[in-house]
Amino acid sequence: MRLPTINGTIKRRLLINFRADPATVQTLLPAGFQPKLHKGFAMVGICLIRLEEIRPKGLPALLGISSENAAHRIAVEWTDADGIAREGVFIPRRDTNSCLNALAGGRIFPGEHHHSEFAVRDTGDTISLAMKSADKECSVEVEATIAETLPTTSIFVSLAEASRFFENGCTGYSVTSDPERLDGIVLKTEKWVMNPLSVSRVHSDYFANETRFPAGSIHFDHGLIMRDIPHEWHSTADFQVVR
Repeated sequence: MRLPTINGTIKRRLLINFRADPATVQTLLPAGFQPKLHKGFAMVGICLIRLEEIRPKGLPALLGISSENAAHRIAVEWTDADGIAREGVFIPRRDTNSCLNALAGGRIFPGEHHHSEFAVRDTGDTISLAMKSADKECSVEVEATIAETLPTTSIFVSLAEASRFFENGCTGYSVTSDPERLDGIVLKTEKWVMNPLSVSRVHSDYFANETRFPAGSIHFDHGLIMRDIPHEWHSTADFQVVR
């Protein structure tokens, strides 16, 4: 049984984004997905999100829970059963510091999660985050400060252009223990406000693994941050992987 709607507050959401070789990324995608390109590059990244007051819709915020979470994501496009072009993200791995999320993910709400430890220092202007998974398969490190503009090396010419790219990709499909099924979830926000980050350090075991991304096939592009966003998570139909 899946809860139909979960709501709460996105207290802090970092989007750490990389540009990557589309042919390399295609090899990592389930059948039916293609990389969503921007200026000839695939876009992959890590969503590092602190959620607060998370509870089934209709319950008071006092009963909600808080958690730190990470999702490794790939921007994708596909065609649905009605022949309509869609876009969103494929999520090969989710991590959380919440035992409840790890237990209930994929059962009560969409998205199976790995249990991980998070260490976060957030002063408002500077953020330092480290994550280590209990299965020792994934770690993430990010150090960043609030910025006024995207880095000049980004393939996005403006914050508005980057914001539109990611706002249009709010449907996510996550890997499950069933190789032929992906859990679907849709993020709906009351507002969509992003600001640039100046990222001084970034590391992800997932993206640094040269069996997935050979040397030269992936490069850091930019970071974004969202704060204090009321939101809802909605279940959507599972994605059936064609084999």
